[in-house]
Amino acid sequence: MRSLVNDMHKRGKLTRRDFLKLLKVGTIDLGLLAAGGAGWSFLMEPNLIRIEKVNLKLPRLTPEFFGIRIAQISDIHMGGWMNAGRLQRVADLVTDQDPDLLLLTGDFLIGHIFDKNSEQHLQDFIEILSPLAKHIPSFGILGNHDYWTSPCAVRAVLNSSGITDLTNSVFTISRGKEKLHLCGVDDIWEGDVRLDEVVDKLKDKSAAILLAHEPDFADVSAETGCFDLQVSGHTPGGQVVIPLFGPPVLPFLGHKYHTGLYRVGNMFQYTSRGVGMGRLPVRFNCPPEITIFTLSGKGGSES
Repeated sequence: MRSLVNDMHKRGKLTRRDFLKLLKVGTIDLGLLAAGGAGWSFLMEPNLIRIEKVNLKLPRLTPEFFGIRIAQISDIHMGGWMNAGRLQRVADLVTDQDPDLLLLTGDFLIGHIFDKNSEQHLQDFIEILSPLAKHIPSFGILGNHDYWTSPCAVRAVLNSSGITDLTNSVFTISRGKEKLHLCGVDDIWEGDVRLDEVVDKLKDKSAAILLAHEPDFADVSAETGCFDLQVSGHTPGGQVVIPLFGPPVLPFLGHKYHTGLYRVGNMFQYTSRGVGMGRLPVRFNCPPEITIFTLSGKGGSES
């Protein structure tokens, strides 16, 4: 195209034939650009899992827990683009980070049916994540896709894998006399959320982390004043992020806090881009992620 433009510049005019040549060459270039972008979005970026390291100071966290490292993976979506080989790579990457805890924030399956294929996907899940949970204390909640498939089957798989189901419950980690509460609620879209019961189970004002699949629930959880951090998934970042515009498509309850770190009142909210995808296996400017939180408190280092 450059040589064509230079030739026209020398002649000092644009003929009809020149215009048609420019249109043809421009169309070819645009097609090649689109094809390259599509190849990247479908074949490359979904595999480029990024380790996002997030350092946070939680004011109520006591020195006994300074430096604790917590991994989060979300929206695995087994049965779609995610298969056993890809999930094994996720598990290996988590193992390489050597976290103290692992949080799984829902959508283990994908779709609206539960069949023989779904059973095989869950069996793969058990075989891959059970060894992980044996070495890293692991906790999970359900997402909307788990309800659309089989919440009972997903809960059974969490139990078989050694992953503690935090649905509407609290698990307290103690170091000496100090505590860190891990809390969870049921899926906000399809489940039975009992936040009041979770709050009632918090018997002291120690630091607390809440697992909630849909991120926009942060407006509700932050109002309680009981949680220092909410971790979520659900979106997964929109999958396609247009520069200077953002994600054009986001799910219900995932519009306000759709990607990354936010401050909601006195609480941090973090939304993972997830490791899997929805029905359309495409990512653009929105790579999958495994999140590693390193926590400290007042007077603690964030390095």
